[in-house]
Amino acid sequence: MFFHIVLERNMQLHPRHFGRNLRENLVSKLMKDVEGTCSGRHGFVVAITGIENVGKGLIRDGTGFVTFPVKYQCVVFRPFKGEILEAAVTMVNKMGFFAETGPVQIFVSNHLIPDDMEFQSGDMPNYTTSDGSVKIQKDSEVRLKIIGTRVDATEIFCIGTIKDDFLGVINDPTTA
Repeated sequence: MFFHIVLERNMQLHPRHFGRNLRENLVSKLMKDVEGTCSGRHGFVVAITGIENVGKGLIRDGTGFVTFPVKYQCVVFRPFKGEILEAAVTMVNKMGFFAETGPVQIFVSNHLIPDDMEFQSGDMPNYTTSDGSVKIQKDSEVRLKIIGTRVDATEIFCIGTIKDDFLGVINDPTTA
């Protein structure tokens, strides 16, 4: 889920940012470039918590830019198979539904939804139990279990299920 790790990155800085505030400019550029990005290996970078080391700069020939090796601590979010998460439903269709938890989008197939829930089409598509007591629709909050992940270079995709004990709707927007 969340991890506190140390990463390294080479940062290029334009000469106009040199001077008294060199370190502050480097840190603000690092935060702007790194926070909110996803690396397939480590996950989504949530926040930079500290700078461990800024190495000596190397001047780039012909441009005047200087490359600084920066070692920093950050909090990353990476979902794993078997993990239980709470997510908000963003879209419902006859194939299943999509839910988001933070930056991760999770798809729950209709085969991974309990058998007593039926798809109802209309202006607000949803999955409803036969007695109508439980409804999954857009903006519902669900507790789900990740059963698979696929990692690309810049994205993480997940497949989830609510067909297990203690999983399913935890907050229905129609009753709130």
